[in-house]
Amino acid sequence: MTRRRSVPVWLSHPFRWQRQPVPRAAVLRGALSAGPLLAAGIALGRPAAGVLAALGAMLAGVNDRPGTRRSGVVHIGLPALAGAAGMLAGSVLAVVAPGWWSLPALCVVGLVSGAVSVVGPVSSTAGMQMLVTTVVGAGMPMPGAPWQKAVLFLFGAGWLLALRLLLRPLRPRGGALSGERAAVAAVFNALADALEAVGGPQAEAARRRLTTALDRADEALRLRGVFRRRAGAAERRLVGRFAAATALCEASVALLWEAQPLPPRVAEGPRRLASAVRTGLPAGALPAPRPGTPARRAFDTALLEAATVFGRPDAHDTGAHGTGEDVHRLPEGAAAGARRRVLGPAGREYGLRVAVCVAAGAALALALRADHWYWLPATAAFLVKPDMGPLFSRVVTRFAGTALGVLAFTVLIAVPAGPWWPVVLAVAAGALVPVAVRHFAALTAVVTVLVLSFVHVAGDTAVAGLRLVDTALACLIVLLVGHLPRLVDTDARVGARLSVALRRTEAYLRNVLDAPAQDRTAGTAGTAGTAGTAGTAGTAGTAGAGYRERRALRRAAYRALGEARAAAELAAAELPPARARAGGWLAVVASTERIVDAVTACAVRLENGTPRPDPRYAQELGDALAAVAEQVAHRRRGPVSVLPDIAVPPGCDTLADVAGQLGRIRGEAAA
Repeated sequence: MTRRRSVPVWLSHPFRWQRQPVPRAAVLRGALSAGPLLAAGIALGRPAAGVLAALGAMLAGVNDRPGTRRSGVVHIGLPALAGAAGMLAGSVLAVVAPGWWSLPALCVVGLVSGAVSVVGPVSSTAGMQMLVTTVVGAGMPMPGAPWQKAVLFLFGAGWLLALRLLLRPLRPRGGALSGERAAVAAVFNALADALEAVGGPQAEAARRRLTTALDRADEALRLRGVFRRRAGAAERRLVGRFAAATALCEASVALLWEAQPLPPRVAEGPRRLASAVRTGLPAGALPAPRPGTPARRAFDTALLEAATVFGRPDAHDTGAHGTGEDVHRLPEGAAAGARRRVLGPAGREYGLRVAVCVAAGAALALALRADHWYWLPATAAFLVKPDMGPLFSRVVTRFAGTALGVLAFTVLIAVPAGPWWPVVLAVAAGALVPVAVRHFAALTAVVTVLVLSFVHVAGDTAVAGLRLVDTALACLIVLLVGHLPRLVDTDARVGARLSVALRRTEAYLRNVLDAPAQDRTAGTAGTAGTAGTAGTAGTAGTAGAGYRERRALRRAAYRALGEARAAAELAAAELPPARARAGGWLAVVASTERIVDAVTACAVRLENGTPRPDPRYAQELGDALAAVAEQVAHRRRGPVSVLPDIAVPPGCDTLADVAGQLGRIRGEAAA
C-alpha cells in the first residue's frame, strides 16, 4: 500500500483564498474614496495634494473591514492617526536628514513599528502604516510643509471614515444597534452550529468559531459602551441577551467536552434566539428540557433563563448579569499585557527584523537611484508583516500581485482617454479593494494600480517597470533576512503567545476550583437579573460578580489560545529552515484548549451539585500549568522536574482529563 503524499503547507498556502460575501457597501465606499479625492486635487490645480489625500483614503480602505460603525472608527481611525504621524516624521526627515542620513531614523521607526505590532491586529496595522508613511514622506518628492502633508493624509483617511459612518441604509435593520444585533445573533448561530457538531470530528473547530463570534460581539458592545456611556432600553436589552448567550455557551462547551451527540432539536433553541435578536420578534416556543447529564441540565437551565431574558419588557431588562457594566469596561491588565508583549522576546524579535529589512531596503534603493527610493523599503515593510501569512507565501504573492498590477496598469494607461483616465482607474481599483482583501496577491495587484495612478498624476509617467524591479529586490531582501538564524526566531513569537495562553488557563482553573461556594451558584443567580426583593438582589449581585469574573477568565483564556493557535499555524506554514517546532506548538495549543474545555465542564458540574474537590488538586494543577508556562516563555528544554506527579480525585473525569492533557503538554515542552 503506497502512502499518498500531500502538498506541503508552505507550497499550498499561496493558493488559499478566503471565502467571503461581497461587501457591497464597502465597494461603494472604495469607489467614492481615493478616486474623487484625486480628481479634486487635479481640478483645483494641486495634484500633489490630491495624491496625498488619496493615499490616506487608500490605506484606510484596506482597513475597511466588516463590523459595526464603532469598530470601524477604531480599525480605521487609529491606523490613520499613526499614518499621519509617520507622514509628519518622514516629511521632517526629508528636510533635516535627507537621503542616507535618514537611515538611522528609519531603523528606529522600524524597531518601534515592529514591536508594537505584536500587541494585536489594530496595533499591527497602525505600526505598519506608520512605518510605510514614514518611508513615503521621507522618499517621495512632494511639495508642501510637513504638517500640510500629514493633514492631507489624515483628511483622506477621514474622508473614507466619514463615508463609513454616513453611507448606510436609511432604515437599517435593527435600528441604531444593527451592527451590534448582527454580532450577538452571530453568537447564537455559532452556538447552534457547535451543538450540531457535538461528538463529531468538527466539534473543536466549531468551538473555536463560537469563541471568535463571542469575541466580536463583546468588542462591538464594549466599543458602543466606550462611545456612549448612558445606555438606553434597547442597548440594555441587547446586553442582557448577550449575557444569556454567554451562559448558554458555557454549558455548550461542557457538552462539547462530554462528546455525546445531541438530537437536532437541541440546536433549535439558539437558532430561534438568533432570529429574535436579528428581527426583534419573539423567539417563540423553545425546546422543552430533557433529563440527562449535568452539562445537559445546565444547558436546559440556561436556555430557560435565556427565554426569561428575551421575554422581559424593555423597562426591566437589565441584562443577565445586572446592569451590564462589565461589557463596557476594558479588560483589566490590558495595558500591562501590551507592554509585556512589546518589551518581550516576540516584540524584540519582530522589531529588529523590521528595522533590518527596511534599513537594508532603503540603503539598496538609495544606492541604485536616490531620487525615487521609497518603493523598495515600503514594500519591505509590507512583506515583513507576519500576520499577512507565512514569509514564503507573502513573497510569492507580493511579486505575482505586483507583476499583475504593473501589467494591468501598463495596458490600461495606454488607452488614449485623456488626463482624467488615471482617476477612472483609481475609482475602479478603489472599488475592488474590499473584494481583493481575500488574497494578498489580489490586494497587491489592486493597490499597485492605485499607487501607479497616484504616481502618474504626480508626474512620474514611466516608473511601472521600476516598481517591479524594486519589488523583486524587496522580496529577495526579506526572504534572506527572514531566515537569518540569529535574527529571526519563530519559537519566540509562538512561545510568547502560548505562554500567555497557559497563564490565563492557569488563572481560569484556579478560579473554578478555588471559588467560594456562593460564587459557584453564580451561573443561576447571576442570570436571574435584579428582580425580587432587595435582599435577594444583593445576593444575586455578589454571585453575579463571581460569575462575571469566571466568564471573563474563560474568555481571556480562549482568546489567548486563538492567538497562540494562529501563530503556531503560521509557523507551520513557513519554509523548513524557519518551521522550528511548529508541530509541537500546535499539539500544546490543542491540549491547552482541551484543558479549558474540561475546566468549563468541571465548573458546570460544580454548579449542579458535584462535591467540591480538595483544594490541593487546584494547587497542584495550577502549579503545573505555571511551571510549563514559564518553561515555554523562556524556551527551556527538559522536563519540569520540580513538580511531582499530578494527582486527581478519584471519579472526577474532568480533572482527570486536565491532568492527562497536562502530561502531554509537559512531554511536548520537554522535547
